[in-house]
Amino acid sequence: MTTQTYPAETGAVTGVVDLANVTRWYGNVVAVNDISMSLGTGVTGLLGPNGAGKTTILHMMAGFLAPSRGTVTIDGKPTWRNPAVYRDLGLVTEREAVHGFLTAEQFVLACAKMQKLADPAGAARRALELVEMTDAAHRRIETFSKGMRQRTRVAAALVHEPRVLLLDEPFNGMDPRQRMHMMELLHSLGDRGHTILFSSHILEEVEQVAGLVQVIVAGRLAASGDFRKIRRLMTNRPHVFAVRSSDDRRLAVALIAEKSVAGIEIESTGLTVRASDYGSFTRALPRIALDQGIRLHKLVPSDESLESVFSYLLEA
Repeated sequence: MTTQTYPAETGAVTGVVDLANVTRWYGNVVAVNDISMSLGTGVTGLLGPNGAGKTTILHMMAGFLAPSRGTVTIDGKPTWRNPAVYRDLGLVTEREAVHGFLTAEQFVLACAKMQKLADPAGAARRALELVEMTDAAHRRIETFSKGMRQRTRVAAALVHEPRVLLLDEPFNGMDPRQRMHMMELLHSLGDRGHTILFSSHILEEVEQVAGLVQVIVAGRLAASGDFRKIRRLMTNRPHVFAVRSSDDRRLAVALIAEKSVAGIEIESTGLTVRASDYGSFTRALPRIALDQGIRLHKLVPSDESLESVFSYLLEA
């Protein structure tokens, strides 16, 4: 496998958070395989399908797991068995572990006290304001929607104003307005010099929040760098289309001459067309059909699952 790498223009060699040749296995299962990445200030997306190893990477960054091989550091200091790292680190895990009988204020205040802040009550109040949970601060967490619980957990992770914030699928359960506000908050924190890494399996989430992206597939780093260039790579990959028309055989003959068509299979349900260029094929098909006097009944991309997109990056 060759990782597709598009370095940022600044070209920094080391960042605030660094992984160097990190591997993590569980028995005979390799969850993360020889990953190196460097995170500077700003917002970075950790993109990949479910089960790709994103949570394992975040847990190693947070010091919850030891790498089986390689090193994970923040400011050059290892995260494993280093409690001091939590002074500069905030983490929101995917799994909830919040006592429902506590109010949002009590939970965030307890986190502030554990950090031994000079003004824990003030810090808790400011953190709840950041995530727009002030009005519900005195309600028990067990009465909250999933989105409200998620925002409360983000407030707890931000209460000590950490320089590094790690979030595992942070937008789960949020309604559109809550998601928009959270995205704006992450942008703001990144602009103010924080280092933020959030994981997601949804391409559009990463596109709206992160300028830089690390793509994880099957425990490997498949692509790294500027999101726009990686998105272009995803879009320009080979595509497979299901096509049905008023005359499939005549359409197949006409399509064979089109440069963007890599192959065609004729089946009882229509045509399966392999296109080497998504844009060129979708522009050429209506023109060719019109020239041949053929009516198109169906044009559906048949390989648009996340797994197929990510697998292409892994093989590229």
